[in-house]
Amino acid sequence: METENEMTGGAVVRPVLEGARQDSARANGAAFEGFVRSGATMEMKAFTGVTGDSGGFTVPTEIDAVIDRTLASISPIRGIANVVKVGSAGYRKLVTTGGTPSGWAAETDAPGQTATPVFAEIAPPMGELYANPAASQTMLDDAAFDVEAWLADEIATEFARAEGAAFVAGSGVNRPRGFLQSPVAAALDGVRAFGTLQYLATGTAGDFGDHPDERLIDLVQSLRSPYRQGASFVMNAGTLARIRKLKTANGAFLWAPSLDASTPATLLGYPVVEAADMPDIDANSVSVAFGNFRAGYLIAERTETQILRDPYSNKPYVNFYATKRVGGCVSNSEAIKLLKFAAA
Repeated sequence: METENEMTGGAVVRPVLEGARQDSARANGAAFEGFVRSGATMEMKAFTGVTGDSGGFTVPTEIDAVIDRTLASISPIRGIANVVKVGSAGYRKLVTTGGTPSGWAAETDAPGQTATPVFAEIAPPMGELYANPAASQTMLDDAAFDVEAWLADEIATEFARAEGAAFVAGSGVNRPRGFLQSPVAAALDGVRAFGTLQYLATGTAGDFGDHPDERLIDLVQSLRSPYRQGASFVMNAGTLARIRKLKTANGAFLWAPSLDASTPATLLGYPVVEAADMPDIDANSVSVAFGNFRAGYLIAERTETQILRDPYSNKPYVNFYATKRVGGCVSNSEAIKLLKFAAA
């Protein structure tokens, strides 16, 4: 009888699962769901039916087939940023700074030469996010729920959490560079160096000061009008809770709750994105961002998350090796403004 190696020409076939597929090997035919998102290493212990907390609790048949879990806070920067698909890790983008110079001339005047536009190159730092959980074949066969689909969902959730954190505060070393890791200065647009974000100080360390509504209005108006179309606030839940309690001098709330589920609540007329990875209000913290992130932050990702189901390398375990290559950085430093809770 031919062996598996002989039938495949000596090579062991290991299917790479990309996106989503139907797992015909399982009796229930569960969908192996789509995965992804980026950031850092995820560690999961090997599942077995021998020890309780490593998977054994799931083996008895008298068990609820749906596993409850605590929901992780995921930063939704991907939803407001500019996301591009790339073919390699060497992605580059050119940006003109200041536009193309122009001039005026009379009808009979010979036009003079104008200055050459200035270009800046954007190269988002990229890194590979991976997860490599394992489950024993007995666990896959006997568990009262679809272990493979559950692992796929866990990987997707962890990838989303990790990349969300990187888009806000990533170091740029083997991962995206978060917008809070960009250099900052109080100088206005046209004066700051390209790639440096402008911050506005509240005037009080760790607080909004005497007129918090004025500080927020100054932040909004510091963003030039072309970028205010499509702009949004970004802050965490703690900062948002404080801002929702703020009132103007005549007693009106700055926060405008939504009367329709399809319409988001607004702050000074702009939507608020709640990002768990933004810092809490503290002395010299940068806890509120306002800007057009579609124009200001670039996410570059290499195809979809890939998952290799590997039952051969670590018998009797089945490894699920998932990878995702993603990068990110500020692409237009004039499109994002920061509120710094500092005296100056």
